[in-house]
Amino acid sequence: MVHKIGVIGDRDSVMPFKLFGFEVVYAVSSNQVRETIESMAKNNFGVIFVTEDASELAAETIQRYKSEVTPAIILIPSHNGTKGIGLKEIQDNVERAVGQNIL
Repeated sequence: MVHKIGVIGDRDSVMPFKLFGFEVVYAVSSNQVRETIESMAKNNFGVIFVTEDASELAAETIQRYKSEVTPAIILIPSHNGTKGIGLKEIQDNVERAVGQNIL
């Protein structure tokens, strides 16, 4: 089964991902972000990158997919810089898997 890769966030942050052939959706309201995540999850997306800014608008939806194998939702910084949310998620996952934070 082939999975697609999607990117959700503001236009300036996610536009460069089009160069790599990812499906890009510009979403700036909480409703847009939630609906896009739900749609991508139902349409065979294996990985969904979401900007940290957009992730704050759909925290409940993202939380629901954390225990699922697919799609993997990865938080990335926006063009405004990082808020540290994505890095914290990665550190928590590594600590859960390994037993300590090795990063």
